[in-house]
Amino acid sequence: MSTIQVQQMSPDVCVAPQLTPDAMKAVADAGFKSIINNRPDFEGGADQPTSAQMEAAAEAAGLVYAFLPVAPGFQSPEEIARFGELLATLPHPILAFCRTGTRSGKLFRAATGA
Repeated sequence: MSTIQVQQMSPDVCVAPQLTPDAMKAVADAGFKSIINNRPDFEGGADQPTSAQMEAAAEAAGLVYAFLPVAPGFQSPEEIARFGELLATLPHPILAFCRTGTRSGKLFRAATGA
């Protein structure tokens, strides 16, 4: 498995591009406690891992998993608020991911005012 590319958003929140189920152990080994998947199922076609596959792998690795699918070009106020709730309630540190990491980063900045 290749190295997980993460971008630090705050001391205990990072974002990453698309992860795979086999990356969940490495995520846990890196010290993360929670995963937020911001990518809608099948956005990238049939080869993209589904939320159910990601959740099973995350939980098997001892991670808390949350699924908050959002469109790439627009995040609603409700989606931003929900992301903020996840940041406030999930065990830290948190790794959020989407296709490239940009969407998760936008959600973080919108939810925290960073």
